[in-house]
Amino acid sequence: MNVSQIITDTMTLQEKLDAIDAAMKAAQEQAQEEAKATGAIVAPLDPASLTICDGCE
Repeated sequence: MNVSQIITDTMTLQEKLDAIDAAMKAAQEQAQEEAKATGAIVAPLDPASLTICDGCE
């Protein structure tokens, strides 16, 4: 995912947050579709898990 394709300097903070939310939703939907095709299960994306190190989990 390329941030410069999602966010521009002229966007307001709310527009940037909305664009990030939409990109995350699209990525999650794509992962779910790919998982369905292979019979796997995809857990929902939790943004909070990106802020904690693996050793602390």
